[in-house]
Amino acid sequence: MERALRAARVVTFVYFVLNGTLLGMWVVQIPAVEERVGISHAALGGFLVLLGAGAFAGMQAGGRLSDRLGTRTVVPLAGVLCSATLVLPGLAREPWALGAALVLFGFGNGTLDVSMNAHAVQVEKAYGRPVMSAFHATFSVGGVLAALAGAGAIGAGWDPALTLGAAAGLGVAVALVAARGLLPGGPAAAQAGPGSAAGAGERAVPARIWLLAVLALLVMLCEGAANDWSVLHLESVLGAPESTAAFAYGTYAATMTAGRLLADRMSARFGPVAVLRYGAALAAAGITVVALSPWVWAALAGWALFGLGLSGCIPQLFSAAGHADPSAAGTNVSRVAGLGYVGMLAGPAVIGWMTQVMALNHTFLLLTLCCATAAAGAGILRPAPERPRTADLAS
Repeated sequence: MERALRAARVVTFVYFVLNGTLLGMWVVQIPAVEERVGISHAALGGFLVLLGAGAFAGMQAGGRLSDRLGTRTVVPLAGVLCSATLVLPGLAREPWALGAALVLFGFGNGTLDVSMNAHAVQVEKAYGRPVMSAFHATFSVGGVLAALAGAGAIGAGWDPALTLGAAAGLGVAVALVAARGLLPGGPAAAQAGPGSAAGAGERAVPARIWLLAVLALLVMLCEGAANDWSVLHLESVLGAPESTAAFAYGTYAATMTAGRLLADRMSARFGPVAVLRYGAALAAAGITVVALSPWVWAALAGWALFGLGLSGCIPQLFSAAGHADPSAAGTNVSRVAGLGYVGMLAGPAVIGWMTQVMALNHTFLLLTLCCATAAAGAGILRPAPERPRTADLAS
């Protein structure tokens, strides 16, 4: 059993790397696809919304399917779907075809995202200690692999369809081979038994799940804003050269990855409440430095603190959602991840709208508020007290 559990943890890492790599391969090819289809930057923004809408739908479907069919069935199928649809944007020649391709790829990505997180909750429960944050760190590793592979393909003059097709074929193979190591387990409703809440049909969503989802929205809004505005901040506000400005995102991403590699140990020692509370507070301090500092070196330090503080927040929220009700783990993760993804998409847009009335650096004070709210709400991660059973009350 111990050997099977270790194998399950390894293949969960594989699926997180796979997801990060597939998404990163698309990101690297965006300029080439944009030029081939003949759309403007403004139009591209609309197409990326279609990608996000597909991902949101995939998350909801992936959560429900994981609970009905089991993650051992859904994760590899989602990996195959996400991999196979990656090639479609590279084949598109018309705007309508690109839009359809991005909806399908987004759906596959969202389905894989939620189902692999639901399986990660399963692995974490079997281990009996926090392991979720390390999985999220390897997603970032996939992005790095995609950047290196994509850059090499572009340098070699490969067509986008060839590059994405090769990545798609490799992804399908990885998704199928890794499936052997996934933890066994049937549908959640079957595991829970006929008299369980899972077998009683559709239930009202607990308020705790929606609170977790709102906190995920706030945290991922901050992540989305950092992804799109960190480099522009150093360049346009502080006047840093492009080569220096690139370090803004680099320092943020590096500390985000490092923090996720350490967050499991911190959670095991101090508890998830402390990881979210003090992590979000550290992120609030970091982004406030970014917003107010006139010095490049201080802004870089602020972005580093921002990434480090945020690093452990989302894994704690996803883990809490998955453990809240084992019979609906996938569905609950999909709710938290789905609303969080809305925040990820909304963050860059909200900051952009705010720049019409104030300086870019001052808009980051909104992120300070989001982080402070997440820190204040960290108590929601405390496990809910178990209700006494009717039989216990009668005895």
